[in-house]
Amino acid sequence: MALKKPQQSLKTWTKQKWRTPSGKPSVQGPKATGEVYAPEATIKSTKRSKLAAATRAKRKATREGKQHAKHGLHKGKKR
Repeated sequence: MALKKPQQSLKTWTKQKWRTPSGKPSVQGPKATGEVYAPEATIKSTKRSKLAAATRAKRKATREGKQHAKHGLHKGKKR
């Protein structure tokens, strides 16, 4: 039986390698950086200035107690 479109999307999403730009933990542990967490392909194809802006937005949202930050790396996706 073939997977439905949402199931295919989830399967692809889980197989992606997700990381921070520095490769260090984002929010867990004493060495957490607070950086944005995104698929490796997105990080490699995005300019450093845009990643820095996304990280600033994430850190600001975290300081304000928000769980999710609108940082702009996932624009064009339905959320």
